[in-house]
Amino acid sequence: MRFRRGDFPEGFVFGTATSAYQIEGSALGGAGPCHWDTFAATPGNVIRAEDGARACEHVHRWPEDLDLVRDGNFDAYRFSVNWARVLPEGRGAVNAEGIDYYDRLVDGMLERGLQPWLTLYHWDMPSDLAMRGGWTNPDVAGWFTDYARLVMGRLGDRVTATATINEPWCVAWLSHFLGIHAPGLRDIRAAAHAMHHVLLAHGTALQALRADGHRDLGIVLNMEVCAPASDAPEDHAAAARQDAIFNRWFLEAITQGTYPPEALEGLEPHLPRGWQGDMAQIAQPLDWLGVNYYTRRFHQAVPGQPWPSSREVPGTGPLTGSGWEIYPDGLEQFLRRTGAAVGDLPIHVTETGMAWPDQIVNGAVGDAERIAFMDAHLAAAGRAREAGVNLKGFFCWSLLDNYEWADGYDKRFGLVHVDFETLSRRPKASYLALADALTRRP
Repeated sequence: MRFRRGDFPEGFVFGTATSAYQIEGSALGGAGPCHWDTFAATPGNVIRAEDGARACEHVHRWPEDLDLVRDGNFDAYRFSVNWARVLPEGRGAVNAEGIDYYDRLVDGMLERGLQPWLTLYHWDMPSDLAMRGGWTNPDVAGWFTDYARLVMGRLGDRVTATATINEPWCVAWLSHFLGIHAPGLRDIRAAAHAMHHVLLAHGTALQALRADGHRDLGIVLNMEVCAPASDAPEDHAAAARQDAIFNRWFLEAITQGTYPPEALEGLEPHLPRGWQGDMAQIAQPLDWLGVNYYTRRFHQAVPGQPWPSSREVPGTGPLTGSGWEIYPDGLEQFLRRTGAAVGDLPIHVTETGMAWPDQIVNGAVGDAERIAFMDAHLAAAGRAREAGVNLKGFFCWSLLDNYEWADGYDKRFGLVHVDFETLSRRPKASYLALADALTRRP
């Protein structure tokens, strides 16, 4: 790996990341059910109908996992709280075992010299709330805010930074329009309501947490290069529509209090009545912004089809194990674009990584492709910082091979190999390369 810690300034934060449902074991420790449990139990939604009931059993194995973060020479660990672990029904009675677990987890990070970076929602809507409409119900802003205040009342005195929502595009569009993630809807009205309510919940919670005295509050947006499939004007227009849905909708809402017209063209008829009155609440001041970036996709116009009247077509570059194009220049592009939108606000790369099948030879786990991927994306981040972007951190996804949502346990994103039969952990070559690169040298 060409990258070294010294390529970035002193104080730049290097971390790794996970999410609760993907690693903890949702059947352990008194957690209530979430919509991923029932989505996975419905035929055809998840490979082999796998769920997160066991996952990596991080809820029991967290000390050894935090040791891996420390021994990898990372500065920070980005983790999430499972809403249904703390509030099994989403509201009401607190699961003391669940909140106590997160209390110990944060203390364990601090004992190892790690910065705790908390995400309040990483896709695990409690089933009782999902049955009440979840993100399509306008009451979700209040539900989420009450939950956020509860968690931060217990952990907020020790966490370094807190994100309200992880990847609202996935929460809303991927899950309510494309139907690929829980709750698996394919309904434009449900999607439009979720697209708005997830942002309203963010703004409402942010305002309440700030009033409670909490600081270092942000949100994590996933961004993806939306490129035209050809030079045809209609393909450029199709790519612009997808960019407005995927990227601009969320960034412009939280920074400007507006939605892009290219997206409103299709979504406005389906938005909640009076949505305009919520925009000031959504555009609450941030302390930092997270950017997740993975790939570039090409879009082709499909005349005569319902809005957004486009489809994806294959790219020409190398692909990850998920079939996603490897395009590190896109990270630099989005960091520059985000920097232009937020000015001096601190930006962090809160996720990037790749799925790749592990090659185990004589007990060693080789993943040279992941080493090259991380090296190239760190270089892209460095170029953006040198161009003036106020980039303050870079988090690798993911610490562990884990439950990869609709792909079940089929795709491996981890720096650490997990045997899903024994749950033994084994650092991969990428983990060892990063640990060496992050070593503090005189």
